[in-house]
Amino acid sequence: MHLKRKWLVATVIICFALTTALIGKWTIGTVNAQSSYEELKTFTEVLSLIKKNYVDEVKTKDLVESAIKGMVSSLDPHSGYMTPEAYKELQVETKGEFGGLGIQIGVKDNVLTVIAPIEDTPAYRAGIKAGDKIVKIAGESAKNMAITDAVAKMRGPKGSSIVLSILREGWTQPKDFTIVRDTIKIKSVKARMIDTSIGYIKLTQFQEATGDDLSAALANLKKSGMSSVILDLRNDPGGLLDSAVDVAEQFLPPKQLIVYIKSRSGEKKEYFTSGEKPYYTDLPMVVLVNQGSASASEIVAGALKDWKRAVIIGVQTFGKGSVQSLIPLSDGSGLRLTTAKYYTPSGTSIQSIGITPDIVVKLTSKDGKENHTVVREKDLERHLKNDNVKEEGEDNEIAPFEVEEKDDVQLQRAVDTLKTWKVFESMLKKAA
Repeated sequence: MHLKRKWLVATVIICFALTTALIGKWTIGTVNAQSSYEELKTFTEVLSLIKKNYVDEVKTKDLVESAIKGMVSSLDPHSGYMTPEAYKELQVETKGEFGGLGIQIGVKDNVLTVIAPIEDTPAYRAGIKAGDKIVKIAGESAKNMAITDAVAKMRGPKGSSIVLSILREGWTQPKDFTIVRDTIKIKSVKARMIDTSIGYIKLTQFQEATGDDLSAALANLKKSGMSSVILDLRNDPGGLLDSAVDVAEQFLPPKQLIVYIKSRSGEKKEYFTSGEKPYYTDLPMVVLVNQGSASASEIVAGALKDWKRAVIIGVQTFGKGSVQSLIPLSDGSGLRLTTAKYYTPSGTSIQSIGITPDIVVKLTSKDGKENHTVVREKDLERHLKNDNVKEEGEDNEIAPFEVEEKDDVQLQRAVDTLKTWKVFESMLKKAA
């Protein structure tokens, strides 16, 4: 399947709906021949010694592949090497249908950690929770395991099962979860009316069709009497940059900057709303975010905040402000490489910092027990630093695994804000 050459933004963390950037055409440039030769000389010496003297026979291809994995894993947590099989699978994942368990994972303290299970997936139904530490995968220790390797091990045909050994806060011993793999179909847009006038839209990921699906959802809500809207980006790990632009431009006037991307060389690429007339630029709007809102979600929230188009409610977002490029290699494998950072319209890099809500509202569990320690970009091993802003944030911040809607104070505050908005709007009209 052909993958369009677009700028894409990777998901928050490596997840089973992982999407990455593919930037223009790639050329292999020359490097300092002398210095490269001296450095590669040691590598070839080690390779030769292993091939000649190691106690068991080893394949050169396996040694080189392991060396590549080790080299890339020394970079940031979002760069990685993909085998030809993994590279092929990646090319279909942006469609929103893929095989796997349905969890978003990252590495914290050298341990694979669940950021969040994707709703309505095998992992979610099996009881996997945010904050869970993956100790073993199919009986193999996951300590120091690369995320790409973990993803490959958890993949498999629909109907096959795999055992994950999980250690959760408060447990003294790991517990085994047997999960049956399935074809994961992610519905990226869910919409409904909360009352007679407030529309509610939940975005679960940014896929190729998200912009069109959002447009259809907004039109249906408008027919149902929507006069204000809540856009819920909580636990949305991100996805395609083009999709983030498609979403943001439905709420912003034409020709407004949504986001720009800058590479190490200083090359800059800007993304603006189209010249077509949008339909929801004046709709009172609240955007909900939390620690699981990342990447493309942060692009949308950042643009709407900078242009003062919406009130942002919730807690600090994840803080993934980097762009990954997907580079095909000659043997069919691929390299996912962090090549740029993105910036909000005001020129702010949210890398390792995140978006700060206009109104901070924290969720707490009713009994105070069903909580997990929050994981953000700044908590991941080898994350990129933000050169302009000091990393801050509450250490050992906790959040509930999940809450019922009646206990969702963030959603309640959003509803109250929109209702208050209408009251003040009416008062101002009368005063005028």
